[in-house]
Amino acid sequence: MTQDPQKSLEQKSLELKSPDYKTLDLKTLDHKSLEHKASALPSRPPMTELSTLAPPRHLAIIMDGNGRWAEARGLPRVAGHRAGVEAVRRTVKAACELGIEYLTIYSFSTENWTRPPFEVMFLMGLIRRFIQQDLAEMHAAGVRIRIIGERDRIESDLLALMDDAVVTTADNTALNLNICFNYGARGELAKAARRLAEEVAAGRLSPNQITPERLETALDTYGIPDPDLMIRTSGEVRISNFLLWQMAYTEFVFLDACWPDFNRDMLEQAIRQFQARSRRFGGLVAVASG
Repeated sequence: MTQDPQKSLEQKSLELKSPDYKTLDLKTLDHKSLEHKASALPSRPPMTELSTLAPPRHLAIIMDGNGRWAEARGLPRVAGHRAGVEAVRRTVKAACELGIEYLTIYSFSTENWTRPPFEVMFLMGLIRRFIQQDLAEMHAAGVRIRIIGERDRIESDLLALMDDAVVTTADNTALNLNICFNYGARGELAKAARRLAEEVAAGRLSPNQITPERLETALDTYGIPDPDLMIRTSGEVRISNFLLWQMAYTEFVFLDACWPDFNRDMLEQAIRQFQARSRRFGGLVAVASG
């Protein structure tokens, strides 16, 4: 795929040229054709079944199936990524309404760099536009944004946008939205080990002081409680290098629906499954969910 060097990243990320599709301008693409409305879902109170038990304090989501959703409709994969952003907006809104304190979403993994260059470029442009278009609304709603992942290979203007979103929302308390971007759990664990090794080499830490609790302080997620519930869409049953340390005792719910179709009803169904489970954390006495 050849790229016009005169076009900006933003322009190039909005276009797709391939032997199978005509040039597609996704900025003007009608979301009705994607079977999604751009407007947020109407506000409504939580379902009665959810009001009697606490929701999970921390919900993690692997947002999978954007490409398959698009291909099933005869659309290019990037159209599925754009539709997936609408599902993110719905989920953030629902999490706020349901009283979830932490929402962690897996938006771009370190392995995703192996995808076709035009798809990677589009994904970079997509998070750029998401921050530009949604930051003010999320800030007004009390959402605190945190970006978790590596900074290498990310363009400086996108890093600046991410940093601004983190600083702007730092004092918000309604919902903690953790965006795992350019993230891989194995890399996170290796980096934590290096940090502790440097402490040992400098004489500030002895090897016998390295405990699970001490290692946790070196993780990118330090200060964030472990996820109570993890949802993965698209029918895949694996965790794909996502929060390997943090999800030691997380409850998993796997859904067949692709991410662009994910909605509040599916979220509530997953929470009901979570609330029905008995969490013992290796012991004999169940611990209350949430």
